[in-house]
Amino acid sequence: MSESASGWTFIKRHKAAFASFVAAAVAIAIWAVYVFWWFTGNAQSTGLVPSTLALWTMGNLVNFIIYSILWEILLVGIPVAAGAIGAWMWWRRLPYDERMGYHWRGRRSAGGSGGVGGLLFIAFAIKVYFDGNWNAPFSSYTLNYVVGSMITILAYVAVIVGIPVAVGLTWWISRHMKSA
Repeated sequence: MSESASGWTFIKRHKAAFASFVAAAVAIAIWAVYVFWWFTGNAQSTGLVPSTLALWTMGNLVNFIIYSILWEILLVGIPVAAGAIGAWMWWRRLPYDERMGYHWRGRRSAGGSGGVGGLLFIAFAIKVYFDGNWNAPFSSYTLNYVVGSMITILAYVAVIVGIPVAVGLTWWISRHMKSA
């Protein structure tokens, strides 16, 4: 094997395995969408959530998200994990020199939200709960309530993050002023 074999070399040598991986990825994507579609229909027919979005409450939304994640893990995640273990075992059976000869080059994305949107949703859910609007339909929320809630959340985050940053910055400046 050449010293700098690429992904194309891998595909040429292991066409059947590569085709199986591609077919599995497509099947997994289709299955995940189908499971979500199935869960959505059952969530409405079992009464977990109202079928009209205007009647949803924060409690309905949180329950819907949690249950959909659990069903996806059970019906998609566990089989995918089992398949990934099988693929890893196949990979480990390749000769060591061949495995080490591949150089998987690719750009890694440094982007992403860092989870800020998810944390803001959790903070909003907590605020809705403490405001007593947990079981109030979303259609009853006014724009002023939502915007005011977001401003309140940002103020709390600024205080929670800002105080430790201010203390740390003050300590760092005083320490460097003494040494200068």
